[in-house]
Amino acid sequence: MANTLLIKLAVLLVFTNCVPTKTDQPSLNEYTMGEIWVWKWERSVAGEVRASGEDIQEVVAYNGELGLWNGIDTVLLSSTLKPEQSDTPFRNWPLQVGKKWKYVSEWENNEGTKGKTSQDVQIVAFEELSVAAGKYKAYKIEYKGIVTNSRGFKGEMTDIWWYSPDLKTYIKHLNNDGYGIYVNELTSYSKSRQD
Repeated sequence: MANTLLIKLAVLLVFTNCVPTKTDQPSLNEYTMGEIWVWKWERSVAGEVRASGEDIQEVVAYNGELGLWNGIDTVLLSSTLKPEQSDTPFRNWPLQVGKKWKYVSEWENNEGTKGKTSQDVQIVAFEELSVAAGKYKAYKIEYKGIVTNSRGFKGEMTDIWWYSPDLKTYIKHLNNDGYGIYVNELTSYSKSRQD
């Protein structure tokens, strides 16, 4: 009887620690001055790398508050954490496995091309993922739909994002627009410059 009780307790502990019931959007007080995330990205077409680069986000002092610096510009961290006022948001907080919503975005790129992205979104898993920066638990969020633009392009587009609650950001992003593959992966993370 005692063995059965211990086994049931062990199973309960394993399953209650596997998947958080939900994850709220990070708050400003969860960020630390000097915290740095670095990602490496590549765009490939027909297996050939056509573009690559590195993205950075660092928490810095900005106008008397915390800011996020991307190597060029700085924005107030508080402005990036404001809840998105949309019926079709990019990220729909709180996050939890099984949640579904619609994402719609109208945009314009730096060349003046206007477009619209419309995707059905589902959080399909909370899983451990290894990236260059380490191994982290992350929500796997799938976006599937259509992208159109003012130059006459219309095509299917799939994005998969892995969002890590511990790091307060995504650790990997895959994009397939039917023409090429874009991969963006976290290569390093530090709590502050001293880490």
